[in-house]
Amino acid sequence: MRRKVIKMLGILFVSGLLTAGASLAVNSYVYRQGRPLIQSSDQVKPAQVALVFGAYVLPNGTPSAAVEDRLLTALELYQDGKVQKFLITGDHGHDDYDEVNAMKSYLEKKGIPKKDIFLDHAGFDTYQSLVRARDVFGVKDTILVTQEFHLPRALYIAKALGLQAEGVTADRRNLLNLQAMELREVGARLKAFAEVSVGRSPKYLGPAIDLAGDAAVTHDKG
Repeated sequence: MRRKVIKMLGILFVSGLLTAGASLAVNSYVYRQGRPLIQSSDQVKPAQVALVFGAYVLPNGTPSAAVEDRLLTALELYQDGKVQKFLITGDHGHDDYDEVNAMKSYLEKKGIPKKDIFLDHAGFDTYQSLVRARDVFGVKDTILVTQEFHLPRALYIAKALGLQAEGVTADRRNLLNLQAMELREVGARLKAFAEVSVGRSPKYLGPAIDLAGDAAVTHDKG
């Protein structure tokens, strides 16, 4: 009996080591695929659109610090002529929670014309945002705007989907929960690798939207 227990513990131990090793290898692969595509704002190549990832917005519609930093970074790219349009992608799956309109309102207050702010209301996660950017909005080349901890994964997915993408970091301040978000990336990279591997379909697609047209077709609140 004792030998069986020891053998079982040994199997579990080896299985744990193999699982941990595989997880580390996948994380390293995803990171190494995306990290070289990060550029400074002055070195990044001009692109069709700045794709700005949503995140938590406050109940009163104010962007969180992370989201505001993404918007300010994308705004600078627009003002410098690196992009002509914004594609704001985030979670608007419920009437009482709306990331994309909060971000649109912020940009409008900074003087950005409504016609240049496209909204993706069904960007429920990074993978779905990028698939929809390609398949709904017809994005071919883009600058991804988010924090550095998030960019390697986002750029890995974009590259795997055939998008011409570079990334610009939006680390304009020290975020209070940065360590927690970096830890979360370990699991998120595993998820991204699995999604890319199986070609997961997003929850929603929909009719094609022309980025050369007026962004008003994506606006639900004027």
